[in-house]
Amino acid sequence: MNELQQKHRLKQFIIGMEPTGHYWFNLANWLSDKDLHVVMVNPATTKRNKENRDNSPSKNDPKDALVIADAVSRGFYYEYTRQSHAFQRLRTMMSDREFWVTNSVRLQNRIVRWLDIRFPRISVCIQRLGLQAVIVDP
Repeated sequence: MNELQQKHRLKQFIIGMEPTGHYWFNLANWLSDKDLHVVMVNPATTKRNKENRDNSPSKNDPKDALVIADAVSRGFYYEYTRQSHAFQRLRTMMSDREFWVTNSVRLQNRIVRWLDIRFPRISVCIQRLGLQAVIVDP
């Protein structure tokens, strides 16, 4: 980074990125640890700018880099502040919980669908036996 800064005679520079997925996380932390100025561009901003640039929502790395650089140069960004380790873990746990809850509901629905297809009268049989339900919600 210092070589590029000297080569282009820059007094300072900003590293901008779009915080989507998980790929940006370690890079942003590493750059921040090196005392480099890291900023984030809202994904909605990049999407709008991408469509406005060439009237196409197509996605590719060079186009994304150009759109993010343009947004940063215009000031459409927010500062990156490294979060505490506890907060990072909490955020990961919440994301994991959402994933597993969604998959649990999806699996329950697949089981109900399978039972409805294979045993269409199972609910009548269960009611006659005096049982409440085959699948109990968590």
